Amino acid sequence: MSVYLIADITVTDDGWVPEYAGNVHKLVEKHGGKYLSRSGNIETLEGEANGSTLIAILEFPSRAALDAFAADPDYAPYGQARQAGSLSNFRVIDDTDIAGTIPYLKAG
Repeated sequence: MSVYLIADITVTDDGWVPEYAGNVHKLVEKHGGKYLSRSGNIETLEGEANGSTLIAILEFPSRAALDAFAADPDYAPYGQARQAGSLSNFRVIDDTDIAGTIPYLKAG
């Protein structure tokens, strides 16, 4: 089952960005993942804008693959630099469709 990592990032110190952008892509691929989007073109359609600098959406073939990426020692210095230079919210969702499983969402 595919899982998706939604990384919502507000950069506070951009010193980490060039190395992260130049190296993490290879680590994502190493674990079977791929970027679906990495964009700074963010528009809030509903709710409060939170000042995000970029949002990335990544797909991994399984939760185990995502966890292996996150725990990869080669990723650690990039993750630490990102955490030190940003406010980051990472969320994971799977590819299930709950439509049809609860009364107010009909299967499509």
